[in-house]
Amino acid sequence: MSDRPATPLLDRISRPADLKHLSDAELTQVAHELRAETISAVSVTGGHLGAGLGVTELTVALHAVFDTPRDKIIWDVGHQCYPHKILTERRDRIRTLRMKDGLSGFTKRSESPYDPFGAAHSSTSISAALGFAVARDLGGNPPEGLGDTVAVIGDGAMSAGMAFEAMNNAGHLKKRMFVILNDNEMSIAPPVGALSSHLSRLYAEAPLHDLKAAAKGAVSLLPGPFREGAKRAKEMLKGMAMGGSLFEALGFSYIGPIDGHDMDALLPILRTMRARATGPVLLHVLTRKGKGYAPAERARDKGHATAKFDVVTGEQKKAPSNAPSYTRIFGDELTRLAGEDDKICAVTAAMPDGTGLNLFAERFPSRCFDVGIAEQHGVTFSAALAAGGMKPFCAMYSTFLQRGYDQVVHDVAIQRLPVRFAIDRAGLVGADGATHAGSFDVAYLANLPGFVVMAAADEAELKHMVATAAAHDEGPIAFRYPRGEGTGVELPEKGEVLEIGKGRIVREGARVAILSFGTRLAEVEQAAEALAARGISPTVADARFAKPLDRDLILRLAADHEALITIEEGAIGGFGSHVAQLLAEEGQFDTGLKFRSMVLPDTFIDHASPADMYASAGMNAADIEAKVLDVLGVARIGEKRA
Repeated sequence: MSDRPATPLLDRISRPADLKHLSDAELTQVAHELRAETISAVSVTGGHLGAGLGVTELTVALHAVFDTPRDKIIWDVGHQCYPHKILTERRDRIRTLRMKDGLSGFTKRSESPYDPFGAAHSSTSISAALGFAVARDLGGNPPEGLGDTVAVIGDGAMSAGMAFEAMNNAGHLKKRMFVILNDNEMSIAPPVGALSSHLSRLYAEAPLHDLKAAAKGAVSLLPGPFREGAKRAKEMLKGMAMGGSLFEALGFSYIGPIDGHDMDALLPILRTMRARATGPVLLHVLTRKGKGYAPAERARDKGHATAKFDVVTGEQKKAPSNAPSYTRIFGDELTRLAGEDDKICAVTAAMPDGTGLNLFAERFPSRCFDVGIAEQHGVTFSAALAAGGMKPFCAMYSTFLQRGYDQVVHDVAIQRLPVRFAIDRAGLVGADGATHAGSFDVAYLANLPGFVVMAAADEAELKHMVATAAAHDEGPIAFRYPRGEGTGVELPEKGEVLEIGKGRIVREGARVAILSFGTRLAEVEQAAEALAARGISPTVADARFAKPLDRDLILRLAADHEALITIEEGAIGGFGSHVAQLLAEEGQFDTGLKFRSMVLPDTFIDHASPADMYASAGMNAADIEAKVLDVLGVARIGEKRA
């Protein structure tokens, strides 16, 4: 098509094996064309752009040198996997990225044999690569066979404890495997390419142990700007004892740093590694996030995640909204409260912008802590802040807080420490799919003794819940809210402190009561209007709290109505289960009460728009209306009751 870039060499590549017939110069050209195709595709779909642009040359080099899918390339997190997907028989679908029934934005085992291990949370790749290496040596035999394993992990993901746990185990087992440390924080000066080409020629002739020595010794030969980058790299890697690097102390052969955009460096080094390695090897490459696309390189997040955009200008095509996002509401209200209380502090795990804490950090930098991709540490750090007399808000996505659950139980809940958990991305999140859906936090927090668990029905309620959490010192408290813009309700100037464990009646009615927990309330109210047109006027209530439950409200709804329906944006075992437990203990089912609970289905829902995801989950206004009619035994138009 005329709006797509010219890619004559890439057009000849239908699978990675086709790369092996090209010269090194042609592979360099393939990388240029692959970058252009990636930019073009993401301009249509939106998604994670900068990470893939940073590893374009590395992607081509890995597939040209290794024998995929027999050799396993495991992309940590998967943000950077779009170029990989284009090269692995999925180019014809690349413009369906993150769309309903389209390609996943992450690696996904069910999608392709070239995706050996699914990933969307960070720091898992080295563990997975080691598992494949051990399976290979034990005789494991998937359909495509087992060869070498390569983990590609970013410097941010390397900060997580799990990565070092895996390296420690890999060094002990001494299995042949490769780790590519993709370091996109270091700057690369123009002269680097020529020097890297020189080094690669030396590497291609040297045994592996001499290759390491050459890489280290060459630092003194670097031009000034890059020498500083290499020095910083070496400082990061310095050893625990005897002056050796940390990775060497863990049992890895270390090579680098090298320019990850220089194919004349990458190709010979990868070939030498593959030919001569006998144990675990780590190759340290320096890359630039957003490489080759100026708008991404200039962006604050280097084009990490974008909406659809204009390729020429880089301008994103975002739909206008009159309502602020829930994330912004949280950040603004917490910042306001911190101005009144110097004990309030904030903790996040590598997501200051994503959780809205960038707003807090700008005003109170000494009270805002980004602990890196280390949710376990972040939770325990917050617990100790609370024990030390501070008022910590631990702000994490629902799906990321799962990684720190043991610490939530042992370090926070058992000690009854007043850590405030701000849980962003609650419910279904759209294009990121099942790996990022906040489906389980209500279930996994509300079962802990002493925990208070809230869910905001709209952005005004969120302001109240931030204020409520700030005022709560009796133990841990959590409040959840979804991704995206609010409903457009009028916002109070400041949040009010809610009475713990008390909900509210939104609409008085008869026969059936609908008790909502979270932002499905808007759908419930829409369903109530449709039901009223049928002559059925339901009572609508906002629970606000899953724990402690509003016992008086629930029992009154049960006593005054023939049916009670709960609805929540969470999995089985959450709010509805707690309500059912209360009703059972109080003998309400003995009175003939009809009880139903609408929750997310017992399946992982694939990526689509949030509206499509909730439609497939059966949780929209029409579904709620249908549930009420069914429980009351009322036939819908065109239907007959059995």
